[in-house]
Amino acid sequence: MSVRATATQTGLIAILRGVTPQEIVAVGSALVEAGFTAIEVPLNSPEPFESIERLATAVGEVCVVGAGTVLSVDDVIRSEAAGSRIIVSPNTDADVIGAAVARKLRPYPGAATPTEAFRAVDAGARSIKLFPSDSVGPTGMNAWQAVLPAEVELLPVGGVDRTNLATWAAAGAGGAGLGTCLYRPGDSADTVRVRALDLMNIWSAETA
Repeated sequence: MSVRATATQTGLIAILRGVTPQEIVAVGSALVEAGFTAIEVPLNSPEPFESIERLATAVGEVCVVGAGTVLSVDDVIRSEAAGSRIIVSPNTDADVIGAAVARKLRPYPGAATPTEAFRAVDAGARSIKLFPSDSVGPTGMNAWQAVLPAEVELLPVGGVDRTNLATWAAAGAGGAGLGTCLYRPGDSADTVRVRALDLMNIWSAETA
């Protein structure tokens, strides 16, 4: 059981870096079937806005579709227009966070230090992406939790896989971003479904 619960628990986010518009619906549908309720399409993927639009049309009623590697206000605007409801960044940029909040989107800025985390909170974020997660670790995350507002959730991203997901969940993570352990460019929807079920089972066992 998680040692800390917030009012804004996200759960697992599938990160489909490198996915193409031609495969997004099949892969996204497999993830939804496995229980995922949030899927991120990084903007450094091929034709990312087309993928976001297709995915939002296909599964947007049952799954939160988001954009990742969002680095500018223009990226926020284009992501929203394509159907994104969450805005994920590798860094803490107050302008990006503010633009997302103003549009009633949910920002997930990246932070690797408490200073960055507090800067993100001051800008309006209530979900912080620990990136890269191994530079913070579960112990470091707990130290951040002790000083950040109680409603702020922390999500490890980068290096999270089936070998350490349970540890992060038990430490009180509000969710986790799962990338190459879940999807690599060219993977079939069936392959992704099997991995997704495994990871969802691990997460559910610790957070039920």
